[in-house]
Amino acid sequence: MIAKSLLEKDFEEHFRVASETRAAVESDFERLVDACAASVSFGGKILFFGNGGSAADAQHLSTELVVRYVSDRAAIAALALTTDTSALTAGANDLGFDRVFSRQIEALGRPGDIAIGLSTSGKSPNVLRGLEAAKAQGLTAVAMVGANREQVAPIADIVISVPARAANRIQEMHILIGHALCGSLERRLGLVEEQ
Repeated sequence: MIAKSLLEKDFEEHFRVASETRAAVESDFERLVDACAASVSFGGKILFFGNGGSAADAQHLSTELVVRYVSDRAAIAALALTTDTSALTAGANDLGFDRVFSRQIEALGRPGDIAIGLSTSGKSPNVLRGLEAAKAQGLTAVAMVGANREQVAPIADIVISVPARAANRIQEMHILIGHALCGSLERRLGLVEEQ
C-alpha cells in the first residue's frame, strides 16, 4: 500500500510541475529552438554540460541529436562536456573543479555555437563559469535550471527555468524539455517529415 501511495503522489507532483512548467517556459523554449536551429544551420554545434544527474542528461540529449531521436536522419552536431574523463580529472586536479567546463568551452566552443548548462540548483559554480566562458567567446549561453534562476539570469542569454525546487521534478522536466528540443530541431532543420 505504501508503494502504491508513493507512486500516486509522484505522478500527481509530476503532472502539477509539468503543467506549471509548460506555461513558464513556452516563450523561452521557442527562443532556444530558434537559436539552436540557426547555429546548426550555419555549421555550429550544441555543447551540453552539468553535474550528477544533469551530467547524465547532458550525455543523453547530445546522443539523441548526434545519433537519432525518433527516426533515422542526418546527424546534428552536439557534444556532452561530461564524457571525457581525462579532461575532467586533469581540469579538476590542475585548474580546480569549478573550471572543468569553462576550460573545455575555451578549447571547443566557437562563436555561434550553443552552450547549454544544466543545474537543478541554478548555482553550480562550474556551470556558472561554463556559461560565463561561453558568453565571453561569443557562444549563446543557455541555462536550464529550477526555480532558482537568480545567479544564471545575468549570465545566460536564454534561461529555461522549471518552477520547482525538488531536484527530481526539475530533472524530469529538463529531459522532457530536452526531448522537445530534439524533436523540434529535427523538424526545423528539415531532417524528418512533419507529422
